[in-house]
Amino acid sequence: MTPKVHTLPNGVRVVCDPLPGWQTVALSVVAGRGARFEDKARSGWSHLLEHMVFKGAGDRSAREIVEVIEAEGGNINAATGYERTSFQIRALKAGLDLGASVLGDLVLRPVMDEGDLEREKQVVGQEIAEAADTPDDLVFELAQQAAFSSQPLGRPILGTPKSIGAATTRTLSDWRAALYAPETLVVSAAGAVDEDELLRLAEREFGGASGGGLPAAEAATFISGSKTVARKLEQANLVLLLPAVGVQDPDYFALRLLAEILGGGMASRLFQEAREARGLAYAIDAYSETYADTGVLGVFAGCEAKNAVELAQVTAREIQGLTRPVPDAELARAKAQLKGSMFMGRESALARAEQAAGQVLLFGKTLDPEDPAAEIDAVTPAQLAALTSRILASRQAAVAILGPRAALGAAESFEQALFN
Repeated sequence: MTPKVHTLPNGVRVVCDPLPGWQTVALSVVAGRGARFEDKARSGWSHLLEHMVFKGAGDRSAREIVEVIEAEGGNINAATGYERTSFQIRALKAGLDLGASVLGDLVLRPVMDEGDLEREKQVVGQEIAEAADTPDDLVFELAQQAAFSSQPLGRPILGTPKSIGAATTRTLSDWRAALYAPETLVVSAAGAVDEDELLRLAEREFGGASGGGLPAAEAATFISGSKTVARKLEQANLVLLLPAVGVQDPDYFALRLLAEILGGGMASRLFQEAREARGLAYAIDAYSETYADTGVLGVFAGCEAKNAVELAQVTAREIQGLTRPVPDAELARAKAQLKGSMFMGRESALARAEQAAGQVLLFGKTLDPEDPAAEIDAVTPAQLAALTSRILASRQAAVAILGPRAALGAAESFEQALFN
């Protein structure tokens, strides 16, 4: 059954997805705002805020927030992305009332203490430092900077020590009111949930939410460029990005299939050619990253520095090869993989709750899972070839390379092989 969507008088939307026979419930409160809505001075504030609300909310201390949930057999988590922030609870079915109370406090009634804020700035500072010390984290950050330079999408979600250092409890409280405004909030539950009870709890906890005024995110523009960092590592880390389409584009599922065929699994073209046939890399895969209005087609690889240039050239040729119609059997396999991933994900209550919230934020409604499956089945070899040609016609690429100096030339080699 397609989950039902209700709207509270103040604009908060509520999604109920009951699953008969389940003994657990997943509750997500998702704000359709994140790091993409920050200016440079407030870079990282959405993530810092996500940390801060757990230091105390309502009449519960930081310890009590987690203890009351775990005492009922549940767990609690949160995540900040570019376009949304999510607070999540998994619990036994009797824990819905408590879960709603805790999430309501976190989102709307956090206690902002100066001492906690200064300590949490140190914690986030360590998180920033850890990302800088982790090659396969840093290389993706560098690629994002290269693709969306001087734009919110090009800044790290964690922010910088300078930008998070500027936050105060007052400015962070104001940011919370703007970020978690009622028209941006979706309360979504899946599993052992009763619709009437969920609506009662949503009204109790979120019916009084107010605030707003945050402007829409600025349009993103993909920019060609490269970020290369020489570092003494055992392997070179490469991320190769091309401009693609957003989640609302008619070619969205074609993009997902392109990534699957290019490097989505062990039968993919890059895995078979770069790893199995040539032994150029142990790890190589392709992926698509999509936002509301734009996206990227990406390839990540880890290889010996001496193989980086050849690997980049092989990747370029495999991408070019997708301008020709793919064989029916290859496309059928990619469709099966994509649909399998989609339906398997729906066997998790939390994934269902998060997915439904995301659909409401993007489309104003939830989608029947058979509809995306039908769209996947409808993609043709000609459509994939046309999308690849459309991507390459921009003659744009963003490349990040982190590793031994001998690997850094792969950035130029990739662009030359791809466009010349």
